[in-house]
Amino acid sequence: MLVLKIVLGVIAIAVIALLGLAATRPDRFMVKRAATIKARPEALSALVEDFHQWRLWSPWEKIDPDMTRAYGGPDKGVGATYAWVGSAKVGTGDMEITQVTPGREVAFDLHFVKPFKADNVGRFTFEPAGDSTLVTWSMEGASPFMAKVMGLVFDMDKVVGKDFEAGLANMKAEAEKPA
Repeated sequence: MLVLKIVLGVIAIAVIALLGLAATRPDRFMVKRAATIKARPEALSALVEDFHQWRLWSPWEKIDPDMTRAYGGPDKGVGATYAWVGSAKVGTGDMEITQVTPGREVAFDLHFVKPFKADNVGRFTFEPAGDSTLVTWSMEGASPFMAKVMGLVFDMDKVVGKDFEAGLANMKAEAEKPA
């Protein structure tokens, strides 16, 4: 009986320590990746501000090419929307473009429904670099307490960052294709 009490006490202390550690994590997260692409900023911005073009480079489009898609609002730019329902690997959600500075920046609200609910902001920036463009893709949002706890074992930056890297590589391949 004493051994059981000791084991339960150790488990309780470990759980309290993990919850305490989670509480010290930041209230917001950001995932950011960048790549240099040999293309004009305007050409790259056009691949982002038109959700129909995402099929050419988005990593999630390649993971689940059979997902259901719905487009709304204008064809491109502010107010354009894109909703998807896909496999467990891509989930369910929607996006709406909220800001476009031609050839410089595209920002969008990103809402996940599955596999978890989250409201984030995505952003692409395009900085001229000689005959190339530095493209930066970022996503930021709130980290509620349960996300902080999950973050102790699930590193969002590494997991989502890999997808961003794949998407930027796909964008590079698409933009640098011979005409």
